Amino acid sequence: MSKEQYNAVKGYIKHHYRHFNAAALIDAAEGYRTFLDKGNHMLLAMAGAMSTAELGLSLADMIREGKIHAISCTGANLEEDIYNLVAHDHYVRIPNYRDLTPEDEHELLTRHLNRVTDTCIPEEEAIRRIEDAILDEWTEADRKGERYFPHEFLYRILRSGRLEQYYQIDPKNSWMLAAAEKNLPIFVPGWEDSTSGNIYASHCIRGDIHNVHTVRSGIEYMIALADYYTKLTTERSIGFFQIGGGIAGDFPICVVPMLRQDLERRETPLWGYFCQISDSTTSYGSYSGAVPNEKITWEKLAIDTPKFLIESDATIVAPLVFAYVLAD
Repeated sequence: MSKEQYNAVKGYIKHHYRHFNAAALIDAAEGYRTFLDKGNHMLLAMAGAMSTAELGLSLADMIREGKIHAISCTGANLEEDIYNLVAHDHYVRIPNYRDLTPEDEHELLTRHLNRVTDTCIPEEEAIRRIEDAILDEWTEADRKGERYFPHEFLYRILRSGRLEQYYQIDPKNSWMLAAAEKNLPIFVPGWEDSTSGNIYASHCIRGDIHNVHTVRSGIEYMIALADYYTKLTTERSIGFFQIGGGIAGDFPICVVPMLRQDLERRETPLWGYFCQISDSTTSYGSYSGAVPNEKITWEKLAIDTPKFLIESDATIVAPLVFAYVLAD
């Protein structure tokens, strides 16, 4: 979108979004802008299936415009942005997904269509196309005794140009391409719980990959995150913008109590801004449903940290917040 279009969205929001979750959206977006205006950085924690929801349409601009400086996400979000990049025309939308019978679901399976709510990812055109490229990177690194993080392997594929012949969307709408251009720090906890992680395990079992540690681990991601946070906060504060809950959010936010409590680096600053978009019930003991103030007790946020909770659907809310931040 153009700057004029983002300005128009911001103007619409400011006029209509006055109360309840709508007002919380404006407060969070204004707080985001104020935080960045002070020279601070923002980490995005992204759960759910936001890449399949094509969040890249706005997230790529956020990355390129320097509004997001690091990302923690599930392995699914990492790979599914690239699936969309190379196989978008083969996706199948199922508007009546709530009415599907088990037999209907099985029929989708026979067509090699993996359903995510109302959207089916085409296995052959997406997953298997990526598998060929990433397997070459894994086996080459394994042969050379080299080791990389999951996102670094995908960066290598994107930068090689190997997949360009398959692009089916405008590359400017791929957040992974934008991240690769910026060499954005990405942290992917629990990568094993992803399609690529499952494929990697299968090739280790087959013996195609001899060293299972060719792909670096979640513990190594936490160590890298600790180093990133420690170095960056000597100069500026880091904010935390969270979509959904689960490991994509809890993993990165815990780096602060780890540094302060486990490593006894009491001078480590807490997160400087916090916002979560969540539709989880508050709270039945779930992390996703925990309100921001609960994080004070875990030494993640301070009493005076700007805190926002937008209780709504992230597929609706996140693009609006991003448009507001990207506007003049």
